[in-house]
Amino acid sequence: MTASIDAIRDLPEKAEFKEGDIMILFGELFSRGYANGIVEEATARGMKVIYSTVGRRNAENQLCALSPEEIESKSQPLINIPLEAGFDMTPAKSDGLSPVDRLSGIKMSQWKEAELSEEQLQESRDLARDDFKKRTQDWVTEVKKHIEPGKNIFFVHMMAGGVPRAKIIMPTMNKVFKGRGDRFIPSEEFWKSPLGRFSELNFLEVTAETLNTLIEETSEIRKTAESSGQKVSYVAYGYHGTEVLVNGQYQWQTYTPYVQGWAKIELENIAKKHFAEGVKVCVFNCPEILTNSSSIFQGLEVSLYPLLGALEKEAGNSARAKEILNTCQSKLNEGKTLEDILKFTADYINSPEITKHSVYEKWPQHNSKEQMEKMISSSQEIISWHKDAKDLSNLYLSEEVFKSTGYIMFNEAINPAKPVLWIGHDIIAKHIAIS
Repeated sequence: MTASIDAIRDLPEKAEFKEGDIMILFGELFSRGYANGIVEEATARGMKVIYSTVGRRNAENQLCALSPEEIESKSQPLINIPLEAGFDMTPAKSDGLSPVDRLSGIKMSQWKEAELSEEQLQESRDLARDDFKKRTQDWVTEVKKHIEPGKNIFFVHMMAGGVPRAKIIMPTMNKVFKGRGDRFIPSEEFWKSPLGRFSELNFLEVTAETLNTLIEETSEIRKTAESSGQKVSYVAYGYHGTEVLVNGQYQWQTYTPYVQGWAKIELENIAKKHFAEGVKVCVFNCPEILTNSSSIFQGLEVSLYPLLGALEKEAGNSARAKEILNTCQSKLNEGKTLEDILKFTADYINSPEITKHSVYEKWPQHNSKEQMEKMISSSQEIISWHKDAKDLSNLYLSEEVFKSTGYIMFNEAINPAKPVLWIGHDIIAKHIAIS
C-alpha cells in the first residue's frame, strides 16, 4: 500500500442525511459516469435532487439554455442556466477572436506551428471566468428557491475535462493518447507546445477553478444553513492514480499520460484551502473506469481488471461478488479465465515499461513510445479474450465501481476526515460485499 496517500480503508457509517435533505448537482448528469452512483444514493434516501445543465451551443456558437424539448428528457427539477466553463470559445475584446477561431484552418501536419500568445489566452480566460461567475450567481439565485429551512445541503461538483473544441486538438490528442509507431506524439512535446498550453489553461478552468467558484458563490447558503444547525458539504471527483491488488498486495499505479492531472492537483489544492477555512469539502480520487469521456484514454481500463482479485480477497463469500465474478467469466472466450486476466494485468502493472511511468512522487508523468506500445497492445490483448468487443467485463465492472464510489462518497462527505481522499479497489470490494 502507498503510505503517502490518504485512502479510505473502512466503509463509512451511514450519513445523517434524511428524507427531504437537498443534493445539488453543479454540472450536468450524463449516463455512464461517476456521479450517477451518488445520485442513486441520494434518491434511495429520499433526498431532493436539484439538477443542472452545462447548456448547449447553437449554430452561431452562442451558449444557450436547454430547449423545452431537451428539458422534457431531463430529470427534474432542473435549473436551466448554462454552467459551461472554459474559455476556448470566448472572443478576446482586442480583435473579437476566440482561441478556437485563431486555430481555424490549421492542418494536422501543422500542429507544431500553431501560435497562441499567452496574452491572448489570458484575455479570453479572464473574460470567460467573469462570465462563468455571473452565470453561477444566477444559478445560485435559482438554487435558493429550492432550499427549505432545516434541511442539510450536499453540493456535488461534476465539472471536469475541458478539451478545447478547436478541430486540430482532438486529432493531435488521439496521437498522444493512442498513437503507436509513426503516429505517436510524445505527451511532453504536445504539452510544451502552444496547443498544450491552451489545453492546460482550459483544463484548469473547467476542472479546478469551477470548484473555487462554487464554494465562494454559495457561501451565503452555507453560512445561513450552518448557523441554524444544518450541515453543508461539497464533493468533487478527482483522479490521482489508484491502489489495486497485484500479486496479493495493494499498490498504487496510474494511467499515463494523464495530462489533466495538473488540473486535478489544483482541484485538490482548492479543496485543501477551503477545508482549512472550515468548509466541509472533499475531493475523492476515484478508480479508473470506462466512461463516455474516458474512451480516448485507451489502456486506462487495464487497471480496472485487478478489481476481480480484490473481490475474491475482500468479498469472495458474498453473493453479489460471486455474481459479478461469474458474469465477468461468462463474457470471456472458452479457455480463458479470470485468473488469466489477473496474471496478465499483474505482469503488465509490474513491467518495466509501466512502472517507470507510474511513480507517485512524479505524478503526473509524460509517456514514452515503449510505454504506449505496451499499454495499448495489452489493452487489445485483453479485449481479444472476450466473446464480444462491445460487451467487455470492464464495462460491467465500471458500473459496479461508480455505484460503490457513490455509496462511499455519499456517506463520507457529510463530515470528511480530509480534503483529499483516495478510493481504492479494497474499499470498493468491501462495499460490494455488503450490497
